[in-house]
Amino acid sequence: MPVIDETSTLQKRSMLPIILAGGVILALAFGVRSVFGGLVEPLSNDLFGGRIEIFSLSIAIQNLAWGLAQPAFGLIADRYGDRRALWIGLGFYTVGMVVCALGTTPLAQHLGAGLLVGMGISGTAFGIVLAVVGRAAPVEKRSLYLGIASALGSAGQVVVPLVAAWLIEWLDWRLTMLVLAAMIAPMALCIPYLRTTPSQGDRPGEFRRIAPVALVGTVVSACRHRGFLFLNAGFFVCGFHLGFITAHLPNYVEHFCTGTSMSPEELRAFGLKALSMVGLANILGTVLAAQLSMIFPKPYILSAIYALRALVILSFINQPVTPSSVMIFAFAMGVLWLSTLPLTSELVLAMFGPRVMGTLFGLVFLSHQLGSFAGIWLAGDWYDYYGNYALIWRVSILLGLLSAVLHLFVRERPLTPGLAT
Repeated sequence: MPVIDETSTLQKRSMLPIILAGGVILALAFGVRSVFGGLVEPLSNDLFGGRIEIFSLSIAIQNLAWGLAQPAFGLIADRYGDRRALWIGLGFYTVGMVVCALGTTPLAQHLGAGLLVGMGISGTAFGIVLAVVGRAAPVEKRSLYLGIASALGSAGQVVVPLVAAWLIEWLDWRLTMLVLAAMIAPMALCIPYLRTTPSQGDRPGEFRRIAPVALVGTVVSACRHRGFLFLNAGFFVCGFHLGFITAHLPNYVEHFCTGTSMSPEELRAFGLKALSMVGLANILGTVLAAQLSMIFPKPYILSAIYALRALVILSFINQPVTPSSVMIFAFAMGVLWLSTLPLTSELVLAMFGPRVMGTLFGLVFLSHQLGSFAGIWLAGDWYDYYGNYALIWRVSILLGLLSAVLHLFVRERPLTPGLAT
């Protein structure tokens, strides 16, 4: 008779609710966040006389707040529990969406769409959820499970932008925002499932109860580690790419797409559909990257991803912008979109272990969001002054090539022997 590995079966069963619940939370958090770019034009026309720089700054603040709050949410998760961090994040997210929908001034949008939503995403998105998955997963399957959770989360970027494109056509931007606020409510049903059980650690709560002195010492050591610093620099570039494209692709398509009879409103909706294509392709990309990481060194895969991003952007901006070229670009970038995420988080795990995963990945993600802030705000400012995005596309290419080089010098090994267990 065949031998049944009962331990493996139990691990798979215990991981299933964590991955499914985590995937739903990621899908809602990241999906709703991805539609703000489609609201730039109608909101700016209604409130700010068509100047997109103001709401672009709100979205940039959102990304900056997301990054700045991530280490704090990671610390809350490491010390007091993952679910507590998630509940706090859900509260900020909901309040921020409502403030954005009702706000009429730049300050209100900077507070709602910017600060509060940014803190909400920080407490409900990848930094916290992937830390739970990383702690719960067996070492030999971490890359796979992190990739699956990331791919499930990407489904939100497929579905929510399509819903938003339909809503914007039938409702004004305020009602659309309120509907999107209601869409994040199911997170409350999923949060209770995101916890590690005693069988998934040496002792119940071991990962959370790390001593403050040990936590600070590990963080200091990480900040002196060349590989960790290069991961931070690379993730800054990732954030620059994702922030710029997510916030400004709908506007870029609306004003520069040729060879079509679509109206400006239809082109803006088409830009949201392109972001949906990014999310669809991202599912393929994250799973593919997770599989490749079990064959090739993760730093080399990351290097290839950033180099390919630079090549894809170069090809896109050197040909006429048409509906076909936009969708091809969206698919190609989607494959390379968040495939960096499970690889980077697994490298943090490999270098420093799971006990401080929330805090250290929070620091890495802060770099990502600083890049997002720079990409979103600089692009909006440049567009308002010069009416194009030419310089931002070229900077994106140069940053991609720089990140590709830096990752060649990252080494996948523990900082201290026996730490990454």
